[in-house]
Amino acid sequence: MSTAAVEPAPATTEPNEKVLLPLPTTDTASDAPSSTTDLKEAAAPEPTGPTKKPFAHPLETCKPAAPAPLTADQQSKYDELLKTVKSWDTLPKTSAKNAETAPLSDDEKIWLTRECLLRYLRATKWNLSQAEKRVRESIVWRREFGVDGLTKEYISDENATGKQVILGFDNDGRPCLYLLPNKQNTKNSPKQVEHLVFMLERVLDVAPPGQETLALLIDFRNSSNSSNPSLATSKQCLNILQNHYPERLGRALITHLPWYVLTFFKLITPFIDPNTKPKLKFNEPLPSFIPKAQLMNTSGGDVHFEYEHDVYWPALNELAEQRRKERRDRWEKAGKHVGENETYLKGGAEKSVSAVEGSQDAVNGAATPAAATADAAAAAPVEEMAKLEVKDGKEGEDAKAEAKEGDVEKKTES
Repeated sequence: MSTAAVEPAPATTEPNEKVLLPLPTTDTASDAPSSTTDLKEAAAPEPTGPTKKPFAHPLETCKPAAPAPLTADQQSKYDELLKTVKSWDTLPKTSAKNAETAPLSDDEKIWLTRECLLRYLRATKWNLSQAEKRVRESIVWRREFGVDGLTKEYISDENATGKQVILGFDNDGRPCLYLLPNKQNTKNSPKQVEHLVFMLERVLDVAPPGQETLALLIDFRNSSNSSNPSLATSKQCLNILQNHYPERLGRALITHLPWYVLTFFKLITPFIDPNTKPKLKFNEPLPSFIPKAQLMNTSGGDVHFEYEHDVYWPALNELAEQRRKERRDRWEKAGKHVGENETYLKGGAEKSVSAVEGSQDAVNGAATPAAATADAAAAAPVEEMAKLEVKDGKEGEDAKAEAKEGDVEKKTES
């Protein structure tokens, strides 16, 4: 990734806030390749004028919450799901009956992280069979939809006006995806759905280590009824988000709703998962959720953002491509495991699965000789006691024999 792929915070940032964005957390595990790209980005001089490129990292104060530890039952179900997924030799290429099958690709194996499987388990309320079914269906859907085949060149014209923008991170380090219907430039078509999926993939690419979710910002300011997606398109996008990106929506901030959009939301509400509804926030002040230093000024922040497609589009894709390359490098270096640790893959402080297993094996191996020594030490007194008992028994028998011989001699003398 070139240094042009990152936009530091604007010069108008408040004095008490950091202007240079923080470096990502480095991986303490020795099996994670390092990168000097971010050092170059951090050292780059601040530009003047409007921001035209995405931020590479959240502010240092914006960090994801630590996940809750798994219970014994949850760990057992995860282990079972991982075992099942590893056993898949081939899967159908499409959802059609008797469809041709193909083995899992490397891209699919990288996608099947530990956290990915846990997301499906949580989405199905830890129903193992349902989680397995949904993971399988999502892989088939990704193949049929062509998720990994969507290119920046193919999608480019859909985003020519900047109707979707990935910019900044919220207070919990979630990457922000803006949807701006007033900049709609194409008619309803399958390509609009492909555009949304492409941007979902890119926003997840730039999420920092430890953050699994995104923040969706939908601003209906100056939009018209004709510029908004149709009910059919909206239902399709909602179905994709809920079924194939489970547990990925952290927050949806919806602002400037006209009456017809409120009516539209009432129509799609029955299709919204109950777990998703609490994440929807309507007409709330966005600086309560996103630091002003990374929030567009049109949404109440300090960032004077100007969308220039020839600048923003290559910068976004260079950043996303660099992150994907780094993840693949780490995945290959750690042994190409299904169920790899997602935080490790993103360059976080956690170790890879193979490193953790190796450490555990070393601990177990070191414990075995010590345990054997302890067992031997504990057994020694028992063996000595047994010898003494045998000796005492033998001496007792000899004493009895001697006493008996003495009695016989006394009787003879008498």
